[in-house]
Amino acid sequence: MESLQQVSSTIALTMGVAWASGINLYAAILMLGLLGAGGNIVLPPGLEILTNPLVIAAAGLMYTVEFVADKIPGVDSAWDSVHTFIRIPAGALLAAEAVGQVDPAVSLAAALLGAGLATTTHAAKAGTRILINASPEPFSNSFASFSEDLIVVAGLWAALNHPLLFLAALVLFLVLLAWLMPKLWRGIKGLFARVKGLFAKSEAASDA
Repeated sequence: MESLQQVSSTIALTMGVAWASGINLYAAILMLGLLGAGGNIVLPPGLEILTNPLVIAAAGLMYTVEFVADKIPGVDSAWDSVHTFIRIPAGALLAAEAVGQVDPAVSLAAALLGAGLATTTHAAKAGTRILINASPEPFSNSFASFSEDLIVVAGLWAALNHPLLFLAALVLFLVLLAWLMPKLWRGIKGLFARVKGLFAKSEAASDA
């Protein structure tokens, strides 16, 4: 029973850090670093570096920058675009380190799964923000940003304290995302088509 609980805790932490990295990498690192440094949780050896004061300070600084940038329409999408090259590799690395000192094949498998999960959550966040930015009012960006931060904190808390509950919620999340992503993609394509049409009309009017 204890072995099963340990395995589920490891899997939940591995998938949890990858899932959270795709949404808000710096919040995930900051939360784990503070909890580990405060003695509230015991991190695997590979993640103990997150408790280093320098890492915590860097994560805190970058989280502050993201906290502001993530609430400005247009800036949030530009920020997400740049972080495509940061969140996904970081999610893979954190997932690999979260499994602890195990067979290299297990670490590689965790990294691959972590990269895939971070890519999924990052794509969902970035795609949703593109659609939100099309709305005329500026408040939906702030609401979405605050919600994402709360989801990351709550999700990691569940992964650390209730691993089986988190894994069940993660499965439901992925099923919902599989249903939602095609609709999200169609919405983005439609938005770009409308923007392209507006530019075409503007060019036609200027030529006339």
